Amino acid sequence: MAASSASVGVVILVFILLYSDAVGASDTESRDVDNQANGNARPLQCYCEGHCPGNLQNGTCETRPGGSCFATVQEVTDEETGLTVPEWSHGCMPPEQNGGLLQCKVGVQSPQIHGKSIVCCDTEDFCNKDLLPEYVPKTTTPPPMSNVTGDNIYHTLALFAVAVVCLAGFIAIVIAIYVFYKKREKRKPHCLIDSSCNPNLSPLADLVEQSSGSGSGLPLLVQRTIAKQIQMVHSVGKGRYGEVWLAKWRDERVAVKIFHTTEEASWFRETEIYQTVLMRHENILGFIAADIKGTGSWTQMLLITDYHELGSLYDYLQKRVLNPHMLKTLALSLASGLAHLHTEIFGTPGKPAIAHRDIKSKNILVKRNGQCAIADFGLAVKYSSESDEIEIAKNTRVGTRRYMAPEALNETLDTTVFESFKQADMYSLGLVFWEMSRRCISTIRGTKNTTCEDYALPYQDVVPSDPSFEDMYAVVCGKGVRPPIPQRWQDEEILVVLSKMMQECWHPNPAVRLTALRVKKTLVKLETDCSIKIV
Repeated sequence: MAASSASVGVVILVFILLYSDAVGASDTESRDVDNQANGNARPLQCYCEGHCPGNLQNGTCETRPGGSCFATVQEVTDEETGLTVPEWSHGCMPPEQNGGLLQCKVGVQSPQIHGKSIVCCDTEDFCNKDLLPEYVPKTTTPPPMSNVTGDNIYHTLALFAVAVVCLAGFIAIVIAIYVFYKKREKRKPHCLIDSSCNPNLSPLADLVEQSSGSGSGLPLLVQRTIAKQIQMVHSVGKGRYGEVWLAKWRDERVAVKIFHTTEEASWFRETEIYQTVLMRHENILGFIAADIKGTGSWTQMLLITDYHELGSLYDYLQKRVLNPHMLKTLALSLASGLAHLHTEIFGTPGKPAIAHRDIKSKNILVKRNGQCAIADFGLAVKYSSESDEIEIAKNTRVGTRRYMAPEALNETLDTTVFESFKQADMYSLGLVFWEMSRRCISTIRGTKNTTCEDYALPYQDVVPSDPSFEDMYAVVCGKGVRPPIPQRWQDEEILVVLSKMMQECWHPNPAVRLTALRVKKTLVKLETDCSIKIV
């Protein structure tokens, strides 16, 4: 391609030199014309006589930007003697006539034919005052034009040849560049977006940023494209309703939740919730895509989300202990995510209020910055005050019995009032706070040693590992049992605050329970360092 471009350049240079020789005689005149054209960037004051605006005799006129001053002499017939005499005049040439350049040129070159000679200028104000064009009487026989005609033909042919060669060279260069880039595109991997090929940028983050301005998820076509390009790595967990895999998309790790074929309603509901306008929040699991893949013999319902390597809060608390700062960060982020869900946002677009209905430590993920991300919205319900309708999914699933509120266990929960679902979420939140608090270390009184309880599920000591409705009803509703509050919690500020809040959250009267927003505001007031990064 480089050799071809160089050859074309040489040919163009030869023709330009040839044309320069041919038109060399007119270079000075062309430069004068160009200078005159470029100088008309402002209005000019001109001396006028015989061509003053309104036939006034003040001797001054002003051109508009782009005009010029002129002085002219032409033949006129004396009315008294009948003789032909010269008449000089001065004035302003309007820009509509190209600054008068064409008239000036014709008048200077052929005064003997037209009986008129004109000289123009635009160098300074009143530059035409002292101009006196030469008077040449009009003749009927034009001078020989053979040399001029030959020169004009030669100039025209040379100009045409240069134009053709330049056009051909330009086309050749464009074709060469196009072929070069097409070959280059074939050598590099196809990118869904430009930034996905830049290792310094996150393609998924870029996609979300570009496509989720309203917070309602990526376009469906992009979601399906991503789902087709997913590469499964290995399974990271199984549940009652599906299996979660670690996968890769363009060398970026993502989580893929594969639903059982009998759980289509859960997949559909969770996808619908994630696609809700303004749903995206830092403490809600980041949604990427959803798709259904399959053939005639099998079907896979996929939900693709952000991947958090630390796993669920349930797994995390079994392996690690928390210091007070870490506990505060986890609790505040969990309350913030739940408050965002419960809050209805008014406007265009707006966001409906959402109740999770299955808050538990296994449905909460831990991020690397030490915050929580709420996941699993298969049972969620939506409510819009504008329509005053509660959207309850047609799903055979029920919540986790261990975390069910008393009103759900004794079937007194009013499903016609959305606040009932939010209050049930707060009961479950109190139990999760209890799980977190057990793993927070505190100093033993009178010593420098620290201690904490072993990890335990709520009601682990009073119900079986997989309790039934009857088991939970007997303990929670019948006996009114709640998880115990250890005495050592009174020695640490964050544990004191959380113990008070969790007791209010699991109160048997739903109306007495705190709201998620109140819990969030209370935790924000705690002056603890939340810049802890969990590794």
